[in-house]
Amino acid sequence: MPALDAFDLFLFSLSKAFCSPIAVFVQIQGCLICLILAFGWACAAYVRNREIKQMKDSMRRGNSFAFLYHDINKLEHSNQVNLPRVSVVMPLKGYGEHNLHNWRSQITSLYGGPVEFLFVLESTEDPAYGYVSSLISNFKDEVDAKVVIAGLSTTCSQKIHNQMVGVEKMHKDSKYVLFLDDDVRLHPGSIGALTAEMEKNSDIFIQTGYPLDLPSGSLGSYCIYEYHMPCSMGFATGGKTFFLWGGCMMMHADDFRLDRYGVVSGLRDGGYSDDMTLAAIAEAHKRLITSPPVAVFPHPLSSDLSFSRYWNYLRKQTFVLESYTTKVNWIMNRALFTTHCYLSWGFVAPYFMSLIHVTAALRIYIKGYSLEETTFASGGLFLVGYLAICTLIELLSMWNLTRIEVQLCNMLSPEAPKMSLASYNWGLVFIAMLVDNFLYPISAMRSHFSQSINWSGIRYHLKNGKIFKIERSKDMGPEKSYLGGKNLLYGKKGAPPKVSFLSSLARSMAQWHQPKKFDS
Repeated sequence: MPALDAFDLFLFSLSKAFCSPIAVFVQIQGCLICLILAFGWACAAYVRNREIKQMKDSMRRGNSFAFLYHDINKLEHSNQVNLPRVSVVMPLKGYGEHNLHNWRSQITSLYGGPVEFLFVLESTEDPAYGYVSSLISNFKDEVDAKVVIAGLSTTCSQKIHNQMVGVEKMHKDSKYVLFLDDDVRLHPGSIGALTAEMEKNSDIFIQTGYPLDLPSGSLGSYCIYEYHMPCSMGFATGGKTFFLWGGCMMMHADDFRLDRYGVVSGLRDGGYSDDMTLAAIAEAHKRLITSPPVAVFPHPLSSDLSFSRYWNYLRKQTFVLESYTTKVNWIMNRALFTTHCYLSWGFVAPYFMSLIHVTAALRIYIKGYSLEETTFASGGLFLVGYLAICTLIELLSMWNLTRIEVQLCNMLSPEAPKMSLASYNWGLVFIAMLVDNFLYPISAMRSHFSQSINWSGIRYHLKNGKIFKIERSKDMGPEKSYLGGKNLLYGKKGAPPKVSFLSSLARSMAQWHQPKKFDS
């Protein structure tokens, strides 16, 4: 029997230590985290799949427009003519490879009521200005859309400033306002579905949705997909939720006109994150946030999304926990900060321990050490086996939810190119799970101690949870930011978009609802 060398002695000692009661607890905890995630995704898949079944049942009854309404009678003119006016406010910054497609999906909505689209930019120097102006000119006789120049923000984030200027410019008769990020790819019936829920329940304060990330193949894109997936279960409730995503928020327009619950002052006076601020206001005033099952939107990630841009995105996501509006909100953010950091490293640690167990077992096998001296190895391998089974269950549940959401998106946008799971690399998904959860606490700690962040060339400084200083410099920001690979420095006039069948259908519905506008 060969003698133990120094490396093997250290390795076996480490593996034995990882079989101690505390280490076993950590590894069992990791297994439980995997199973809890799997259960949450299974529940989310059930809600999304129930919507798919309802759409299929409606189609079997002869409703070819089930992607708009389950009840085809709601498409009758007597129902469509009474739909409320909606103002869609889209704060823009920069231009990315998917933006034009996203904007086109937003303005070619098949909502039957009056709707206006406000593209709000910081200035005409923004690269998006030429592209969106070209898009609007090509649809000028079909949709009510315009560009609004907001100017520079001085008391809040640029995005919130753009949103507030858009609200000031919205139509005086608008009943609802829908805030959309420029990376949201709407379905033809999304505005109608959100409006229908608002009309059905007047107690709803905010309606929201969530993106379905389509990774481009890079590790950074898979890390973003993995980051969003645990959050997605909070939006797949089919009703009430405590979560809010700033990329899609429908609210009562009068809440802004009258500054109810302090929504305007809360956002404008030092607000950094629109969704975190509004979620805090909803919690403070016991207002209802809901997320309908159809509010899931394809979110193609940039084809050149580098790891550094993923890190920049993660920094922004952790930085929002440093902003708050009240003492209670601060306590909740600290609790979320602590819990997320604990669970992230609690998720990663068992895999490191399992790596040690497996390496130790391989060394025993290769070197031919006696089992009497390495009895601890069998216990370690049992823990590895349990973790492997739980990981497989977790990945299968994540795969199933993604599969169902892809199918739902395909049904909600029947004319769009069909999405598929074929491009997903599940090996990279697993690696991204480890990388993202390992880096999250590091990013959160950095955000906590820095109290400032550079986002798209603008550095925001926080004090007591609110923005108190804004620095702008052309040399400060990267040429590309966000997730869509946006060019933030140089822009050019966009090419005229092609008109699709749904665009023509949208024009017909607009002419049907407002014949005088198109007859003149």
